[in-house]
Amino acid sequence: MIAMKLQIKDKKAFLAAARGEVLNDLAITNGKIVNVFTGEILKGTVYVSQGFICHVDYHNEEIRAKEIIDVQGKIIVPGFIDSHVHIESSMLTPRNFARAVLPWGTTTVITDPHEIGNVWGIEGVRYMHDSADDLPMRQLIDVPSCVPSVPGLENAGADFLADTIEKIAELPRVVGLAEVMDYLAVIHGEERMMDILEAAERKGIYIQGHGPGLRGRMLSAYLCGGPSTCHETHHPKEAYEKLAQGMYLDTANSSIATNFDGIWEGVKNSRYLDHVCLCTDDRESDDILSAGHINEGIRIMVEKGMHPVDAIRAATYNSAQAAHLQHLGAIAPGYAADLVVLEDLKNINPVMVFFAGKKVAENGQLCVEIEEKSDELEARNSICIKELSVSDFEIKAPVKQGKVKARIFEYENAESAFSELLETELDVLDGKIELNDSELKFVAVVNRYPDHDHIALQVVKGFGLKEGALASTVSHDSHNLTIVYDTAENALLAANEIKRVHGGMTAVKNGKVLHTLELPVAGLLSVKHAEELSKDARAMKQANRQLGMTEFENPLLRIVTLALPVIPNVKMSDLGLVDVNQKKLISMFD
Repeated sequence: MIAMKLQIKDKKAFLAAARGEVLNDLAITNGKIVNVFTGEILKGTVYVSQGFICHVDYHNEEIRAKEIIDVQGKIIVPGFIDSHVHIESSMLTPRNFARAVLPWGTTTVITDPHEIGNVWGIEGVRYMHDSADDLPMRQLIDVPSCVPSVPGLENAGADFLADTIEKIAELPRVVGLAEVMDYLAVIHGEERMMDILEAAERKGIYIQGHGPGLRGRMLSAYLCGGPSTCHETHHPKEAYEKLAQGMYLDTANSSIATNFDGIWEGVKNSRYLDHVCLCTDDRESDDILSAGHINEGIRIMVEKGMHPVDAIRAATYNSAQAAHLQHLGAIAPGYAADLVVLEDLKNINPVMVFFAGKKVAENGQLCVEIEEKSDELEARNSICIKELSVSDFEIKAPVKQGKVKARIFEYENAESAFSELLETELDVLDGKIELNDSELKFVAVVNRYPDHDHIALQVVKGFGLKEGALASTVSHDSHNLTIVYDTAENALLAANEIKRVHGGMTAVKNGKVLHTLELPVAGLLSVKHAEELSKDARAMKQANRQLGMTEFENPLLRIVTLALPVIPNVKMSDLGLVDVNQKKLISMFD
């Protein structure tokens, strides 16, 4: 396994700075330094040269540097590292994402661009990589491993095979193979997945995992296949077993769901927590601006009972180690001078943020300019949907009148992305399914890509929508157009509105569009800055609540989990109802 190692430009000059024979570029003094190696908090001075830490003084030496910053007893910690994130879920471009997260202390993210990879293929991944050039933060890339997430069960805009993985792995900031969601293909050694894993191993990159509910022999087989991390751990016994088997556990502070309680309950009595990391996975712009990023996850972990130094370590050094990133995540000689100054270890609000030895944010505001850049891909329409009619959204029953037995799917609860198969009776009128329960709604997954006209229809229970229609092209991971609706007329209006704006989210009620969140970049992103986009997102949330989705703290991303056939136990795709565990399509009627 090849570790990513940051390079110092002039090693001889750096050594002279470490010896104190030349003036260092910067000295951050009078701070309480969190040492992730010893677990102590020690008063000292951090010296920086060429963007790296060359010396940490715990002995009150005379301070000599070109620039001296006195932090007056505040706490100095390493820059925060997001161990697994989909920047696309923020709905921001990479550059606007940097503007939003830097003031919160996030200096490195390990991003999986499989959302845009499903839409634009290699070109989309290159866009995410190249758009992050010259930023005052590190946006490292894990190569999408599952595009589409489960071949044969859905259709996406691209198909990544082993040769695709090797091509993308040549990009300069690639460090790993992204979450291997098709965990059953790993466990059973399916040829396509074995080729992908072998391609990653040839390139010497680490392999990120995704193994919800895996335990026992299934977990062992998955780990033997190569994946070494998991951000889909939700239950205490599962968390303990994964930790005991050497897996890295990513606690996820996502806008969709969090897994803090399950992981912490499972591992809190363990002697070592060096395999516990922190990520955001899917976090939208409004949550970033209002509540924070990795820093909020640290605060929550401390509230749950984790020692503050352990929580800091989870969000810095542990995440760097999981991804084989040398010289990131600690305050020690030779490490990157990515630093965060905090008022205290309770609220985790950054006072100052340094990237490569330069102050980039202070008191919640950027101190540096991030150049505006555009790309022709941002103006390209990705929505290729045929002309639709009301009949496209009507479920035809195998009987003319009366009732019919049907297989539908049901969400566990409002907080969960897990859903189960449910066998029930549905009403039939004039050969079409009629809904007989306020908890039931229709679902349509409409393929949005060229050469595919698939439309799959189903019924879902417990989604949370009470009336109207909710439509989205943000629909993990193939990002086909997903619509939850009460009437075919409302569904058609929602679909046509999404086509009009080239992708995004819309809410329809009684034949009227309440609000549309326009995401024209691949149907996933906006070119707006976070402040403007978050206002739009708040309006979209309010529209969702007008459709009855009032039991959700954040209803915006509820719909994205509906067509994700790697989250147990039953999901939808453009091909129909999917048994996730058996990897097969289920017919609605006998």
